[in-house]
Amino acid sequence: QVQLVESGGGLVQPGGSLRLSCAASGRTFSDFAMGWFRQAPGKEREFVAGISWSGASSYYADSVKGRFTISRDNGKNTVYLQMNSLKPEDTAVYYCARKLGAVHRSAGNYDYWGQGTQVTVSS
Repeated sequence: QVQLVESGGGLVQPGGSLRLSCAASGRTFSDFAMGWFRQAPGKEREFVAGISWSGASSYYADSVKGRFTISRDNGKNTVYLQMNSLKPEDTAVYYCARKLGAVHRSAGNYDYWGQGTQVTVSS
């Protein structure tokens, strides 16, 4: 049984920081690339960041490049998203997801998803 469980969301002021975590169970975590996606009300789910199975390669949406950092700890079966300099437009439900093979920016390529964690950036 594969489970992905996100945590770390919340309310933060513009310019603040949050770190999201995604804990995985089930099949060997290090077999999979991991991605973070987000979905704001009325909008499609969009790619935020992705990391290869080894952690050697990472990828970012242009809108978060330089502000967000994705990382993983295969010993703890966990992937992280450090979010700095948060903006109101970062407000969304954030999801982690896994896929075999390389990172892909399309949500349809991921086979398991977490339940999501809400991030709200507001003063």
